[in-house]
Amino acid sequence: MNTGNESDKCFETIRNIFRNDADAAYFFWNCRENSISYIGGKKFIPENETHPFEYIREKGLVSPEFMPVFEIFCAGIEEGIYSGTDSAELSLEIKFRFTDDEDFRFCHLYNVFSKDDNGRITAVFVNIRPFTQKEEFDRQIVESFSSDKNPAIYCKVIADLIKNNPDKNIAFIQFDVERFKLINKNYGNDAGDELLRFFTDSMHVICSADQPFCRLTTDVFMVVICFDKKQEILDFIHRIESRLSSFKGMDYRLIFGVAIVDDKTRNTRYYGDLASVARQSIKGNALNNICFYEEHMLSDIVHKQVIEEDMYKAVINDEFAMYLQPKYCISTGEIIGAEALARWIHPKKGIISPNDFIPVFEKNGFIMKLDRIIWEKACKKLREWIDKGIKPVPISVNVSREYLTSSEAITALKGLIKKYDIPISLLELEITETVDTDGVQNIIKQFKDSGFTMLMDDFGSGYSSLNMLKTTQFDVLKIDRGFLSEFMESDRGRNIISHTISMSKDIGLDIIAEGVETGDQAKFLHNCGCDAAQGFYYSKPVPSDEFDKLFIKK
Repeated sequence: MNTGNESDKCFETIRNIFRNDADAAYFFWNCRENSISYIGGKKFIPENETHPFEYIREKGLVSPEFMPVFEIFCAGIEEGIYSGTDSAELSLEIKFRFTDDEDFRFCHLYNVFSKDDNGRITAVFVNIRPFTQKEEFDRQIVESFSSDKNPAIYCKVIADLIKNNPDKNIAFIQFDVERFKLINKNYGNDAGDELLRFFTDSMHVICSADQPFCRLTTDVFMVVICFDKKQEILDFIHRIESRLSSFKGMDYRLIFGVAIVDDKTRNTRYYGDLASVARQSIKGNALNNICFYEEHMLSDIVHKQVIEEDMYKAVINDEFAMYLQPKYCISTGEIIGAEALARWIHPKKGIISPNDFIPVFEKNGFIMKLDRIIWEKACKKLREWIDKGIKPVPISVNVSREYLTSSEAITALKGLIKKYDIPISLLELEITETVDTDGVQNIIKQFKDSGFTMLMDDFGSGYSSLNMLKTTQFDVLKIDRGFLSEFMESDRGRNIISHTISMSKDIGLDIIAEGVETGDQAKFLHNCGCDAAQGFYYSKPVPSDEFDKLFIKK
């Protein structure tokens, strides 16, 4: 049998197919010699061109909507040429045209690499082939679903990857867009859909054949990789982040959760769930957007689920109570106001600590519902005092950061003022200082224009600055308990507190000190010019009926 002749005939047959496929293009690009040689099909790039992808870019042969992912594709090729790559091929699906007078249509851009001993690309076999009518129809069907692959098929692919790499470490990586709903809100639903298509198309370029990925839900993606060292995981994540972090000027942030396989006999969904737990655990963390799963996280999720299961029932059963912590005049000992605080009185578990439920509510958005409950209870209490002939003192309520992106809180609070017919000066608003000063100042101005007194809560806890004092529109600064206790420990610290109080008063800001726990602290604050305080030295937060007894007694 003359196998050599048969191989030659087979190769010649393939070449003839390429030559006769007039609707596609097949060529070699020698990266070292910067030359192009055609095998067959369309010859749309002049032979004197040295870089096919630069020519494609300059001539506008890629549809503008696919240019971002094409740029990622080109970056992957360039990286392979200069630094090397583990991949043997790279493919892409884009809208393409071979000449200026053609319409854009979906095409496969398929590349096979020839590499040197160091893994650097030396030549690329390029195939650009338009979709068949069936392929284009299939793509439309795929895009109509939230996931770009059948989850059952994806689980099978992962299982095969783990089975075929018994000596390799395996990592499940999940990522999503933090607060994706804001993308739709700020840029529109069409822009959000376009962003997700960009992610999907880009992941085809970023991930190699042995790094299967899937779009699990609306904006949640997962990829499974083999690795030797943990740094390889971080490098891979940073590559995803750098390629996906910029799209048409949109402002967004990616959050990554990682689960490392420690038992290859477990179901693949188990590690996907752990990666999800890790990802969700750092939502809202401004300092870190990558989290590796740890055992305690699962118990944290269970705790969160228990809280969330009970929270709606708690609203129906009126389990959220308003406690009031008195604010005192240091020099006279009179009660001059109160801060309204939420407490959860569970029928079976008793009082649930705010430290247990407030962080959960802040993450899932339920804090906005809780705020409204306490706002209404505060207004109702003020109305009660007035009706009983008791001269009321102002009650301050917290306005969570979730309300600081719209005028929703202003409308709700003004509605309560009208409903209970109380002077607006009696309902004061506390907002925790924040790094987003521009956005906060705009909302504060709207509150002030409406007639509310504004208190900056936790001053000194994180983002305070002299510039903030210069530009702030707050009426009152509440000195953070941590700031007070820490700086009271040294002469220099006490000087800082003293000058902060003096400077604030000089520019017309009133001062209240939180967390006053000793008589020495109260005396020091009074000597510095701060005559208003709250804290355990005076009173812990108490139920509103107990506050009434304290108030009437004083």
